[in-house]
Amino acid sequence: MKIAVIGTGYVGLVSGVCFSDFGHEVICVDKDPAKVAMLERGEVPIYEPGLDTLMTKNVEAGRLSFTGDLAHAVAGAEAIFIAVGTPTRRGDGHADLTYVMAAAEEIAQSLTSYAVIVTKSTVPVGTNRLVKQTIRKANPSAEFDVASNPEFLREGAAIDDFMRPDRVVIGVQNDRAGEVMNEIYRPLSLRDFPVVVTDLESAEMIKYAANAFLATKITFINEIAALCEKVGADIKEVSKGMGMDGRIGNKFLHAGPGYGGSCFPKDTKALARMGQDNAVPMQITETVIKVNDEIKRRMIDKVVDLCDGSLNGKVIAVLGVTFKPNTDDMRDAPSLTIVPALVGGGAKVRVCDPQGQHEGEALLPGVQWVEDPYKAAQKADVLVILTEWNEFRALDLKRIARKMTT
Repeated sequence: MKIAVIGTGYVGLVSGVCFSDFGHEVICVDKDPAKVAMLERGEVPIYEPGLDTLMTKNVEAGRLSFTGDLAHAVAGAEAIFIAVGTPTRRGDGHADLTYVMAAAEEIAQSLTSYAVIVTKSTVPVGTNRLVKQTIRKANPSAEFDVASNPEFLREGAAIDDFMRPDRVVIGVQNDRAGEVMNEIYRPLSLRDFPVVVTDLESAEMIKYAANAFLATKITFINEIAALCEKVGADIKEVSKGMGMDGRIGNKFLHAGPGYGGSCFPKDTKALARMGQDNAVPMQITETVIKVNDEIKRRMIDKVVDLCDGSLNGKVIAVLGVTFKPNTDDMRDAPSLTIVPALVGGGAKVRVCDPQGQHEGEALLPGVQWVEDPYKAAQKADVLVILTEWNEFRALDLKRIARKMTT
């Protein structure tokens, strides 16, 4: 099957590469000529374990290519995936659909035969119907259907998530579109991975509901962690005991400095706005957003307390600044709140992150970057771990202690 993927960001590139590995003929489109040239050279613009190898394999097999020409990619494609960004819109918390609608209009002008236009981007309920209206208005004679196919990819484990999903969610309006989507995902259904076929609105909502619930679990355990510190309980033991309950599960119960990344912050805000717009306030989600912001500030206060109330002149080592391990993504990372506060308080901050420096240098001015955690700890007054990279799990703590001032 011929597939076009519009957008080579995180979701678009991973999806395009994995679809080609299923055996489909895939063309990925991006408006940035420099990015297209990079991909054609076999260079991956994001850090995702295993993606470069899989991309090279499928390019060499002739199943995967890249272009800046959307019309060329769309011509003859049986499915066209929209995988562009939907960031939080400034001022009101809504998801910004500018890029989605621009892609829909451009697709409409390029359609030459029947195709299913699939929204892979995370979009508010009702967006796929709006995409349909936009295409129909721009090209009344076009033959097409729309589908919703939200992604559930964890950065750092995206390929495994795509190839071995908990479920594939497909929202369609008729059997014809459903047949195309089922054919695309046939390699997964043959291996008995669940494929949920539903209506457009339900598919759109599943994505938001899932992300909001996971963000709630993270925020809940962080609140419990704060209480554990006050009463003398061990949060790791509490999380372990909770997670053994089959109704709860042990995932997303790791206490830390708050959630970040490209999904949870914007998706919880968008869900909260949808609730407000429909007079059904998402009170739990709104509280999760508020508490998550407080958790970051609580971490700052904790460091200040360890420095006897003043950061001025203190040397602080920070291990990990990406929002999670196994990615170079800094979007909404807790470090973007915590580290500037430490610098602003007069601390001398050294940062070590296996993949974060490239993006982090522009986002975290005033810090010193080092490649080795032991070098970061040299004569440091405080050491803060913000990202649970494996590289930091097996540190020689006695060696760290000898290097630190206190």
